[in-house]
This record gives sequence, structure tokens and C-alpha cells, in this order.
Amino acid sequence: MTSTAGPRYTLIPNQKYRRSNRRSRQCSNVLDTDSQSLSTLGYFQTLPLEIFQMVLNYLSVKDISVLCMVSKTITNRLINYISTSSGNRRLLLQDFHNLELPGKREGTHILEHYKSLGLLLKRCTLLLPTKDRLKYTHKVLSEVSCFKLNGCPSPLHCLGLQCYGIFLQILTAGWDELECHRVFNFLCELSNLPRKVQTVVSSKPGSARKLELRIRLYCRSVLLNHWIHRSDSAFWLTRILKPWPMVNQARLLYIIFGPVSPLDGVWQKMIEGPTDENSLKGLADAIKLLYDTEAREWTADDVISLVDELSVVPREWLMENNARLLILSGNNICFTFMASKAVNGRAVELATLMVFLTLVCEKDLYCMDWAVKMMQKVCKVFSTPGERNNFLQCVENAFAHMILDMLQTVLSGDRDEEDSSFLNLFHLVNAQANFHKEILYLTMRSTSDTV
Repeated sequence: MTSTAGPRYTLIPNQKYRRSNRRSRQCSNVLDTDSQSLSTLGYFQTLPLEIFQMVLNYLSVKDISVLCMVSKTITNRLINYISTSSGNRRLLLQDFHNLELPGKREGTHILEHYKSLGLLLKRCTLLLPTKDRLKYTHKVLSEVSCFKLNGCPSPLHCLGLQCYGIFLQILTAGWDELECHRVFNFLCELSNLPRKVQTVVSSKPGSARKLELRIRLYCRSVLLNHWIHRSDSAFWLTRILKPWPMVNQARLLYIIFGPVSPLDGVWQKMIEGPTDENSLKGLADAIKLLYDTEAREWTADDVISLVDELSVVPREWLMENNARLLILSGNNICFTFMASKAVNGRAVELATLMVFLTLVCEKDLYCMDWAVKMMQKVCKVFSTPGERNNFLQCVENAFAHMILDMLQTVLSGDRDEEDSSFLNLFHLVNAQANFHKEILYLTMRSTSDTV
């Protein structure tokens, strides 16, 4: 009889099989994680460190910065490479005085190199706090003497500070305002900039010419020249100026942007004779930057007070230079400056300035109707017709006195090689004629409109 009973061996439950399978998967995941951490090096995993660094020598600095974004493991290897002697020699080029390299425009090659280096260190330090990023960057660059305020023996013929400025601009691009404050404080600590500024703004003008020049080069090349957006430029210029009282702000602004004479530095050019547009462009651009709405820490009164203080640094300027700076600074600043004098009852001083504005328009070939329109706007500031008429009379008196003074100089025979006294008289007479011609045109147009 055939038995119908089932098999007599013990079956292993399916559940045990599933648990055993899960444990094997867990072990497999651990092995996978280890392999992934190793595989972050990719094919470089098979290369010894020395060979890996040799490969880097065949990559451009920009390509190395791209490689830095692959993984944290790669980044650590690149940081090690930067600290090696071969990496240091490769990355920290120091031919700042060899401006004419074969096949390159003057200085372009090394400036582009430090732009790429800024990008490399920006990416290498991406995960670090700002303080640590700055410390690491300083550690890398600390041996480059031309990056220091007093480091180069020939700063006028050196691209070191420009390279440093481009490097910092790329490194800090996109950082928020608080981080940029930290950058500025870090740079001040490294360069001892506040103490050096204190020396030049409290000393007799020109007594520390070399230090004045170095401060000028450092502030412009490192902190100001390389920004694309005006708001960034305004931020850094504000950081430089704001810690100081107004009188020191004016002196410091003049040291950084004022015209330079090869004989006596920055101080005498605005006092001894007329200055050309190019010499005043830097000052005018800086004033416009601070007057701009993006310079949030400056009011219009602050900027006008700064311009007023600037006009007596180191002593009172020639009025022609003052007028030329106002014209270059733009209509808004020029009008606000003149309106301030009108409100404060300085009609004679304002009238003299008006005459010099017409003289600059004549000399520099600006349209004279601009001067007439500016005078019209200023006249509306006076609260009574009597004040306005007094101002207009002062303008005519100023023309007469200036012409007589110049004529007396010409008749005295006291002429220089260029016969500038006669030429100034010629320009002033023409300025007066053209100024009054524009007023007559304006009057006749108004008359014809009312007929």
C-alpha cells in the first residue's frame, strides 16, 4: 500500500532566507561605500601621488580649478599639490617686472594667470568658513613680496599689486557684505594700512612722499580698480574713507586719486597752475561714485562737504581747477555744490565760480549754453528777486575784475615762455562774449515766443 505521508525532512522557512539575504545586502552596501570613497579619485586612483602631480603640470590653472570641483578627495590632493615646492613654483609666478613676454601684450599673461589662480583657490576653499579661507589664501601668497604694501622696491614698474587685486576680486566675487567687511579688516591687519594712512593724513603734505605713493598704488590696484559693478567699487572706497574725519577723508581721497607731478608728488598741481581733464578724471569719477545712490552710506550733503573740503587740500586750489572738477563730476553734483553756496549767502564766491565755469567751457570746448542753463537753475534757488539780482550783478563784476587783473598782468610784461597770461585773457574775453551771446539768444527766443 502506497503511503500518502509527506517527506520526513525539515523545510527551512522562507523568512529566514529573506533575513539572510538582507544581511548580505547590508554587507554589500558597506563594501560599495568603501569603493565609492576610493572611486572619487576616478582613474587617478591607480596613479601614485608623484605621477598625479606630474599630470597636473600639463593642465592649465583654469583646468585645475575645474578638476577641483570633481570631489572632496580630489580637492585635498590639489591642496597638497599647491603646498609643494613644484606646485608653488608653477602657480606663484613672480615675473611682475618682466612686462614684455614673448607673444603677449604687456602684462596680460601674468594678470590672466592670477585671475585663474583666484578661481582655483576660490574653489579649493569653497567649504571653509571665510576666516579659514582668508588664512589659507594668505599662507599660500605670503612669500610673494610684491603683494605687500611695502614689499616691492620698484612699485611704479611692478604688476604685483595689480595681480593681487585681480586675484582678490575673483576670490571674493559673490561674497556677501559681511564677508567683504572681514576681507577688508583682514587686509588692513596684514598691510597695517590704518596706521600708514594715519601717518600721511596727519603729516605735512609731501613729507612722506614714498608712503603716499605706496598707499595710492595699494588702494587703487588692490582694492578699487578691478570691480565690474559700481556698487562694489563704492563699497570698497567707503571702507577706505569712512573711518576718518571729513578733513582726513578729503586728504586721503586726494592722495588716492589726485593728479601726480613727477617733481613734487600729488600736492602742488592744483595750486600752481591750470590742470587738464585727464589729471582730474580720477577724482571726478570717485566723487560721482560716492554721490551715486548705490553708495548707501553717503548723503548728498556728505559728498558736497567732501568736495568743499577737497578744494583746499593742501591749500586753496586755483578756482579754474575747482570749476573743471565740478564740470567733470556731472550736472547734479555741480548744481548741488553751487546751490549750497547760494543758500548760505555766498553770492560773491558763487559768482566767481560761475565766471570760471564759463572760462573752462571756453578752454575745453564745452557748449556755453550749459553754463547759461546752470546759472538759470542756480538763480531759482535764491528766495527773493533782490538776492537773485545781486548774484547777477556779482557775476558781471567778477567778469570785469578778472579781465582787468589779467590785462594788468599782460601790460606789466610779466610773461612766461608760453605767454600764458595773454592766452588766459584771450580765453576769458571770448568766454564772456560767448556766455552773453547765449543769454541774448535765450532772451530773444523767449521774447519771440511771447509775441
